[in-house]
This record gives sequence, C-alpha cells and structure tokens, in this order.
Amino acid sequence: MTKIIQNVLKRTPGMFSAAALLMANSALANQVSVEQLANAQNINTNTNTTTQLPVEAQNDTANDTASEQELPVDTRLQKLKDPSLQIPGAELEQVDPMGQVTSVSQLSDVQPTDWAFQALQSLVERYGCIVGYPDGTYKGNRPMTRYEFAAGLNACLERITELIAAATADLITRDDLAVLQRLQEEFAVELAELRGRVDALEARTAELEANQFSTTTKLNGEILFWLTDTWGERAEARGEPQSENDRTETALGYRVRLNFDTSFTGKDRLRTRLQARDIPNWSGRDLTNTLMTRLGTDESDPDDTVVLDNLVYEFPVLNEKGYVIVGLNSIDLDDFMPVLNPFQSSGSGSVSRFGRYNPTFYRGPADTGISLQYAFNDKFLVTGGYAAPESEDPREGRGLFNGSFSGFGQVLVEPNESLAFSIGYVRNYFRNDDVNLTGSTGSFTARDPFDGVPTTADQLGLEAQWKLNDRIQIGGWFGTTWARPEENDDDDDDITIINGALTIAFPDLFKKGSLGGIIVGVPPIITDGGDDDELKDPDTSVHIEVFYRYALNDFIAITPALFVITNPNHDENNETLWVGSFRTQFRF
Repeated sequence: MTKIIQNVLKRTPGMFSAAALLMANSALANQVSVEQLANAQNINTNTNTTTQLPVEAQNDTANDTASEQELPVDTRLQKLKDPSLQIPGAELEQVDPMGQVTSVSQLSDVQPTDWAFQALQSLVERYGCIVGYPDGTYKGNRPMTRYEFAAGLNACLERITELIAAATADLITRDDLAVLQRLQEEFAVELAELRGRVDALEARTAELEANQFSTTTKLNGEILFWLTDTWGERAEARGEPQSENDRTETALGYRVRLNFDTSFTGKDRLRTRLQARDIPNWSGRDLTNTLMTRLGTDESDPDDTVVLDNLVYEFPVLNEKGYVIVGLNSIDLDDFMPVLNPFQSSGSGSVSRFGRYNPTFYRGPADTGISLQYAFNDKFLVTGGYAAPESEDPREGRGLFNGSFSGFGQVLVEPNESLAFSIGYVRNYFRNDDVNLTGSTGSFTARDPFDGVPTTADQLGLEAQWKLNDRIQIGGWFGTTWARPEENDDDDDDITIINGALTIAFPDLFKKGSLGGIIVGVPPIITDGGDDDELKDPDTSVHIEVFYRYALNDFIAITPALFVITNPNHDENNETLWVGSFRTQFRF
C-alpha cells in the first residue's frame, strides 16, 4: 500500500475502492474537469483541506491473461482433448467480466470487520459507483498499476457527472470534489497516456479488421512427423504364409491438417478441414499381414493429395441443454458421441488404431450424419443419431437411407468429478462388399465373416474412467457384437465378436501438458461362430502398448511408443510382432 493511496483513503476511502473494482472494464472517456463539476453545482472548491498527496506511488503489476472463448463442447470427465483441435493458449484461465453491485452485502469476500467495509458501503449507497465479479466476490487484495488506478478514477468521475446531471447534487460534497480535483491533477499524465493508448489500439484494431482473413473464421492446424517400424515375421492370413524374416523397413511419414473454424453466433462452429497424409499401413499382405499392427492414423494408398477431410456444423439448441452435430464429410461415430478414453486423439493419444477407443462401437458405417446430445444436468448426458457413408450416391442400394448405415444411442453418467461411465448401442447395416464389423482391427475373419454378404450387426459398448488422483486415471472399455448375414431369409444364429481394453493414464507426467499411457487389451475376436463353428478364431491375441507424450512447450510434443501383438490374427502359430513409433506433433 503506497502513501498516496493511504492518504486518499483517510480522506475519501471510497475513491480507491472504486478504482480497484472498475479498472478491469471501465472505458476511458473524455476527462472531466472538477471545476466544471463544481460550477454545475455552484459549489466553491477553494476550500482548505488537510489531505496530503505525496509524489511517489506504488507501481504493482498484475498479469491478467484472458483465454480465447471456446465453443460449447462436451466436458465429460477427464476427456483429454485433441490438441490439434484447440488454439494454443486456450487452456489459460479466463477472466470473467464484472457486474453491477447494488449492496455491499452482495460481495461474499467482504465482511463488516474489514478495514475498507465502510468505504465500499459508502460507494454503493451514495454513488452507485462499484462493480463486482459475477461470482459475488470483490477480490480487494488484487494488485494494480497506476494506469489501472487512473482508469478507475476516470470511471468514477463519469459516474459523478451522471449524478449531477440527474440533479442529485446533494450526494456530492465540496470535500469530495476537492479530493477528486487533487486526484485528477496527480494522475493527469497517466490519464492522458491511457487515452493515447486507447486511440492507438482503436487504430490498430481497425487496421486488423480491414486486413484480416475473415471476421468469423479462425485458422488452427497440426503437423505430424511419424517415424515407425515393425519387428517380427509376417503373420499367416488371407492365403499368405508366414514369412521367415522381418519384411518391413523403417518408414518416415507425415500428416498435415488445417482447420478453418467459423462461428456465426459465438456459440456455434462450422469446421472445414483440409488434410494431406502419407503414413504407412503396416497391415499389407507384403508387410505384417495383420490389422493389429495398424497405427492410429495411416493411409493404405497415399498420394500426397490435399483433400477435404472434415466438414461439420455444431450448434446449441433447447436453451443450450442440447447440442446438434451435422457432419457432411469424413465423420466417424466418435465425432457424434463422447469418448471417455483419454487416448482418443490420433495426434496426441494412442499410437495404435486399436488403442484409441472401442473399434466395433465407434467405427461403424459413417461419413455423413446427424446427432443430438442432451444434458439433463451436469451428471447425465444422452446422445442419439444416424449416419450413412454414401449419402451423396443416388444409385439403388446406396444414398442416405437405402445403403449402409449406423443408428446409435448412448447414455453417459458422471456421478462425481472422479468417476464417469457410459453405455451405448449401435445398429449397423453393411451393404454387399462393404462389410467391416471391426473398424479394420482384430482378425480378418472378424472384419468380414460372411465374405462380403450384406450384414446386420448389433453393437453394445461399455466404458468407464476413474480418476484416482491428479496423476493417475484408470479406465477401459468392453464391446460386444452380434452379427448375421442378410443374403437370405434363413434364421441363422448370430456370430459373436468381443473386444476390450484396460487403460492407465498419467496426466502431466514429469511435466505439465505431458501424458503417459498404458493399454492392455484384446482386439476384436470371434468367440462364437453361430451356425459355422469354423468362423471362431482359434486363439487369442493380446495388445500391449506403452507411450509417453512429452510436451516440449505449448506447441511441440514428442511421443516415443511401443506396442506388442501376441498371436497375431488370433493365431498362436504366428510369431509376436513389435511396432515402434516416434511421433512429433506441431500445433499452431
């Protein structure tokens, strides 16, 4: 506390309080002369006063950083969002705007025993010149600069002018005006400089608005450099024999994404994403010959072409308790329904395709679709929707409603801040020669058990996450699929496919923003062949994955990782396969 502020408080304690509270959002207007105020009231300000205003004042600095406003998204428990979908710096704390206070009792952190209580009470009752935070606090211990004090003083002068104009002259005394005159003279330089800064900012803002790309669209992006290799003999499957040696070489691939996020109301988002990708698909016949070695993102036939990878519009409804997602290109079911697994992100989560989430539940036929998420409260969220992969194709057996499709629903419950779980159901139909029950994970037989025959499937998915503390979170999923061919009217028994995994996450491991992860699970496996027992997978593969994403800074992260597949293709005759990975992520 400086001498100048102490002396001001002795004479008129309300002035300091008003300045401290108003400095965050008071607009600087034209400076008002105290002599003009006195003339407006016919009050003589040439009166003796004992107030002493020393020359020096404290210059405490306060670094208040406001974050960029994020669009409404699902905020379920511990959902570690894909950093590629965020603007760097958006994780900083946001400072809320202030609201008018009509009674000092509204300020929860101000007590009658506080030394400034009478000053605050006077400002409310005499001048109405005080504001507080929306959470009902005053934050009176917050430091400020002389410039901030000057901004608050100027705002109080404006309020006094309003009182005079409203013929409330009895509220303004000669002593008040005398003190205000001294304060105005003391901070004349700061007030003038602040006014100049505001003018300069207005000019710069006008220049930016005139030259910016768009008033409604923001650009953010992600670039991945991905170094990978596999070790082990090629697995036997699809008529290909097991090899006697390693058939793969070290590969370096990349992925580039540019997201154009547009908002028309401040609460909606239209995302247009461009992508180019060239990352190897290790499941090729001449490589590992198993879907279990696929990476979190890869390309079967890369050609370095830039494509429209994502086109989706999201907006709130039903008094913002509901949220509608409309996707028109490259949308998967995990874009419509919340995923609890903290390793979901293809750029910063699990390095394997299987380790990101339940593949049978979240990888059904999709590409175009719509969903509605409705939050009854902060503990109960319901999602429902429909998706189709060939909505733009008007040919018979295709289109929005006459081809492959996914109808889905999910209920997510978060009893408290440490626990969340969900249960969901998906009804799939796959047209002929377009069957993929497992999202290209697990065994080849489980992916298409009926050799291209149109197939219907009922998928059940269960998920849970439990936050033990700030450093450890455990969870996992379990999925069951009941599938049947639709080629004839025979009442064939369903085949059964299951998959599941246990996950352990270590948020902020060794450094804030980093993430360690362990995944142990069983990729999709046919446990019951229905009418054909030969469809049943003979053995069981186990997926074991360890990775560590180290955040070098807010924009760059590196992820060394290793995952192991025992009994590839659920066949104990195949040797264990190892997949090594080193992923570098750049965000901007």
